[in-house]
Amino acid sequence: MMKKLFMFMTLTLIFLVTSATSAFALSPTPGKKHQGIDVSQWQGDIDFEQVAASGISVVYIRSSLGGGFIDPYFEQNYQRAKAAGLQIGFYHYVTARTASQAQYQARFFVQTIQGKDFDCRLAMDFEDLTNLSAAEANEIGLAFIQELEKASGKKAVVYSNAYNAGSMFSGALTDYPLWIAEYGVSQPSSAVNWSSWAGWQYTDQGRVPGISGYVDRDVFTDSMLLKDSGQVSPIPQPSPSSGIIAYQVKAGDTLRAIARRYHTSVAAIVQENDIDNPNLIYPGETLCITIHDDTPEADSHTSYTVRAGDTLTAIASRFQTTVQRLAALNDIGNPNLIYIGERLQIPTTGSSAAETYTVRPGDTLWNIAQRYGTTVSHLAAINNVANPNLIYPGETLYIS
Repeated sequence: MMKKLFMFMTLTLIFLVTSATSAFALSPTPGKKHQGIDVSQWQGDIDFEQVAASGISVVYIRSSLGGGFIDPYFEQNYQRAKAAGLQIGFYHYVTARTASQAQYQARFFVQTIQGKDFDCRLAMDFEDLTNLSAAEANEIGLAFIQELEKASGKKAVVYSNAYNAGSMFSGALTDYPLWIAEYGVSQPSSAVNWSSWAGWQYTDQGRVPGISGYVDRDVFTDSMLLKDSGQVSPIPQPSPSSGIIAYQVKAGDTLRAIARRYHTSVAAIVQENDIDNPNLIYPGETLCITIHDDTPEADSHTSYTVRAGDTLTAIASRFQTTVQRLAALNDIGNPNLIYIGERLQIPTTGSSAAETYTVRPGDTLWNIAQRYGTTVSHLAAINNVANPNLIYPGETLYIS
């Protein structure tokens, strides 16, 4: 009797675990599944013949970023992937901070890919939501994707990590298919504002013949493929515009941080708002800020958070630039005075842009160094890590 009871309880537990797993898993859209990758300048030279021979059938290629940056490997990746017979998709990294900027960037994306054959939905990669509210993120994302479909005449897809897909994006954006990024799980989580996934980026540590180092690996459903594959019609050069937004100062804000967020300068905000002391702004105060659609800062700069022991000279050396350029770009009056926690804009050009890695639970500096073909001492040095045995989930590390 006890044996039968034990077996019944075991089977019940298995049923409950299985039911719970399926209940909390996001389902794929119907249709065939396709093995895929997504690539950018970070993969360097790719042998797409080897990639295709390994069983990969779909490749998403980054074409552009912001309002003026074209991936330096875009043309090469496209030509080689096409010659290898792969199904091709394009994605654009959105940096917009207003709906107008988003529309401008959407048209720049379309202009970049015009004249090229592709088989997959155009992808909006909008993952830098720093300091944006959910309402702002949705307004910007929707403006981009609507303008993208209008200008291209093609269907689009939203690329998002699981967190943003559940906590930030909602409403009309969820009417577009979801290409979800979620790693270390057997199935994507259903804790998002979509009912299914069309694409799933399941690791950023994939290995594929023909690619040196890691590459994002994906599973794509038929929903990612276009019925009307081909090219987009030529569109005219996007016409940049400018507008004024009203920004309400929040606790902890500085003029420098606000200027960086909107890709303008402290001097411009000071002049526009008749500010006597740039170091003195108040929570609740409203500032008028002029936003330009074609500002280059979003396209050619990355950011760096000052850490203990940093100097502007050391940061300039690390990123192969000059103290003078960093000081001018970040409105630093005294190059000998920077603060821990301060975010600096770092100029980047082409493939020299800094690569970053976000620490995950279970990571060690040693396994991150192994993953990127570098050393623990190198990572510790460029990230000012005092104790190489002590890193934290969520921490951002720079990979040279």
